[in-house]
Amino acid sequence: MELDFQKDPTILGRVMDAMAAGIFTVDVQGRFVAWSDGAERITGYPRSEVVGQPCNMLEGQNCKGFATLKEMLDNPDPCAIDGVCSQECKLLSRDGRELYIHGNVRMLVEDDGKIAGAVGCFSDLTDFVLANEKITLLEEQTKQRDAFERLVGRSAPMQEVFRRLRLAAQSDVTAYISGESGTGKELAACAIHSVSERRGKPFIAVNCSAIPETLLESELFGHVKGSFTGATRDKVGVFQAAEGGTLFLDEIGDVSPLIQLKLLRVLQEREIRRVGDDKATKVDVRLVTATNRDLMALIKAGEFREDFYYRIHVFEVHLPALRERKEDIPLLADRFIEELSQVHRHDVSGIARDALQRMMDYHWPGNVRELRNAIEHAFVTVGGDVITLFDLPSEIRVPRSESDLGRPVASGTPKKSTPLETKPFDIADLTPKQQADREKLLTALKTTEGNKTAAAKLLGVSRVTMWKKVRKYGID
Repeated sequence: MELDFQKDPTILGRVMDAMAAGIFTVDVQGRFVAWSDGAERITGYPRSEVVGQPCNMLEGQNCKGFATLKEMLDNPDPCAIDGVCSQECKLLSRDGRELYIHGNVRMLVEDDGKIAGAVGCFSDLTDFVLANEKITLLEEQTKQRDAFERLVGRSAPMQEVFRRLRLAAQSDVTAYISGESGTGKELAACAIHSVSERRGKPFIAVNCSAIPETLLESELFGHVKGSFTGATRDKVGVFQAAEGGTLFLDEIGDVSPLIQLKLLRVLQEREIRRVGDDKATKVDVRLVTATNRDLMALIKAGEFREDFYYRIHVFEVHLPALRERKEDIPLLADRFIEELSQVHRHDVSGIARDALQRMMDYHWPGNVRELRNAIEHAFVTVGGDVITLFDLPSEIRVPRSESDLGRPVASGTPKKSTPLETKPFDIADLTPKQQADREKLLTALKTTEGNKTAAAKLLGVSRVTMWKKVRKYGID
């Protein structure tokens, strides 16, 4: 069909409406005069709601949008008069979404040179911008190799953990986190949620071993009033409470086969049935489970359902023990010192070299949790701004055997001396801080085999102070 603009002056308007880009015109006061179908499709605003309205109508809290048009009309930009002015901005759609747009504007000029208005077109770049923001976020997370959310570590094992956590977060896969007690399994589950598409919804953590078997089903799925003795009202379970978000079930290895079966049905059907209820309720929850137990051994013993294991073991993230990543200990210690300095309002700047070396030698059966507890213990006893060897818990400070160090005792290590005798002394008369100070003094004297001068040097005090404390605390 031949287009004849002279015979049908509406053709130009129909052509503009067929374009994917939004096209508009405003008068000299900045009010919309024309609004194409493409503009309607992009913003959601129909022509009837836009024409005659000021150009700042699409302005939001963080969106200036077309409001700049009025500024351009009041103070014409030469580039927009003599040519096309390119602009990028954000505006608010009719349903409240922030739109990223790129557009071009040109002034409409009368024969006498006066500004009559402006004409412009714009395209929606929202999907492109958000996709690039997500890529940038992932790149930044990759660059921050010392941490991923609240997990800390620059060692190779932890870098692998961070990589797998990022992969888990990018999908809705059912994740399984394994590792010894104290390695940070709940932090890992929270990290998956925090960088996933569900981050705006609830994250709920449940320790299955901490809830009696008789109450666990009600805790997970909820119950209706009168369903059992004590059920005086309806209760919403954690599956419903976590709707749209993430549910983390820790110690899943302690759950009975009956509860495993009910959880299996939830994962397969995406619905739960409250205790005592005769109808099912749909749920949209991302499940993350964890345990420090050997599930395959439990399966062989008949204590864990094999079908349930394969349903929760879709994507595994294994957290290494602290003894497997000892190079992270100084970094972790610094983070805990920074955190606990604020909690205890005690400005501690670091750890003495011998204390840090003992921490590096220790085998940490309680993993990162034990390390944090050791630093917090030191905050109770530390006198200055540096944590010393004598501020650490006794099991770390004085190894019970060579195996506690993880390597042979170096030559020149002082031999174990006999306990120092003390005069009759009531330690109950001392304050907790004095008791800790006395304990540090005794330990220093044991280490130096009773040499007070050497002990004073080890503690960083004068010989006079050492003698005074020895008499004060009744040490012979």
